[in-house]
Amino acid sequence: MPSFDGLIPRRAECKPASRHQQFIFPSVAMVQLPQVTSDSLPTEPTEVGSYFVANYPPFSSWKAEHVATALAALDGPSRTDVPLGLYLHIPFCRKRCKFCYFRVYTDKNANEVDAYTDALAREVSLYAGRNGLSGRQFEFVYFGGGTPSFLSNEQLKRLIGRIREHWNWDAAREVTFECEPGTLKESKLQVIREIGVTRLSLGVEHFDDEILELNGRAHKSPEIFQAFEWARAAGFPQINIDLIAGMVGETEAKWRDTVEKAIGLDADSVTIYQLELPHNAVFSREYQSAGKPPPVADWETKRSWVDEAFSRFEAAGYEISSGYTLVRKDRHAGFVYRDSLWHGADMIGTGVASFSHFGGVHFQNVDQWGDYIDRIGRGELPLARALPVPESSRMIRELILQLKTGRIQPEYFQNKFGIAVVDAFASQWKSLHEAGLLESASRHEVRLSRAGLLRVDTLLPNFFEKPYRDIRYT
Repeated sequence: MPSFDGLIPRRAECKPASRHQQFIFPSVAMVQLPQVTSDSLPTEPTEVGSYFVANYPPFSSWKAEHVATALAALDGPSRTDVPLGLYLHIPFCRKRCKFCYFRVYTDKNANEVDAYTDALAREVSLYAGRNGLSGRQFEFVYFGGGTPSFLSNEQLKRLIGRIREHWNWDAAREVTFECEPGTLKESKLQVIREIGVTRLSLGVEHFDDEILELNGRAHKSPEIFQAFEWARAAGFPQINIDLIAGMVGETEAKWRDTVEKAIGLDADSVTIYQLELPHNAVFSREYQSAGKPPPVADWETKRSWVDEAFSRFEAAGYEISSGYTLVRKDRHAGFVYRDSLWHGADMIGTGVASFSHFGGVHFQNVDQWGDYIDRIGRGELPLARALPVPESSRMIRELILQLKTGRIQPEYFQNKFGIAVVDAFASQWKSLHEAGLLESASRHEVRLSRAGLLRVDTLLPNFFEKPYRDIRYT
């Protein structure tokens, strides 16, 4: 493995608040939670453990004993005033990336893939008959993985045909489809476009072939450029590319080259993640077994690389949309999937190990292939664990997820939950400001600084309720 000798971490610049910015810090906060200080900010090397906060409360608090609550929510009154989304998990890949922690399979033959897609369509039909979904249309649909583009043209057509016997997404504002560049052909992209996909997301990750190989990616850089050219020709309204900062083998020069190549593609949006090492990733198991730290850049270095990338993309006409995303504002309609979920939308997650949020209840499917196929075969929803979420926790969930954009509108929380979040979390805003991570906290807007945005996931646990602090996230 390459070493990272010679890489010099650079601290992101923290700009002080300007004089006209208003800070409201009452002496008594409604909610007292741990404070962030400059001394407590993480500057440690990348170690094994979850970093990215995908939901709240943490998944480890979801229990099998609450599954009945999820079923009751699905059979409750239909809330046509709440946006609804559908997630379809396609868990197949040509290779398993060494940093991946999702439920994916690289050893399934064509018959097994067909059996799974049949079960997936059947699961959608089981939801279509639930009272709580009666009369509701999808605002967004998301094909995630794994690698949805792993499916052949015929497998994809058959899956969509069977789903549409029970539901369609003609009214959806956004249909996203994740792709691995090496799985694409012109004909497959035409099929993907024909099924109504409006947003294609290419898992580029990097443009250096050695880094792609070291990290277990199946594609090479020539396939990226060819796939992107075909996708543009197919006429997708939105094309997104994913990048990862700090992959094994990364150097400052290689990262800069990747950023420049990404700018050259001129995608409609770009997602940049900082490499983490979840507990069940291949890299994590290898490094824990070897008893030595992983050769992954430390967090300060990764943040500096993302900061540099943000600046280069901004100079090329992009705007920062969150701690991970940039968009060409002149031609990007927004992220319906992201923004709907972060504002409390319902979502039905289908497929092995998928997550759902419906009627104020979180739930997850069984995470083993055989269990999933068997449960669907018996005509049962394959739910494994769940958690009813009270309104106070739903408020915090939306607060921390929306904070990932770098800003929140306090009026939204006042109108929806009756909570003045600037007052309720006064101690948190104050400590973030003192650490240079918050620019403003007024009744009109709360805004993180650039330094705060680059490390936003490390800040979010400061808003967690007491039962959910210091527990394993997954």
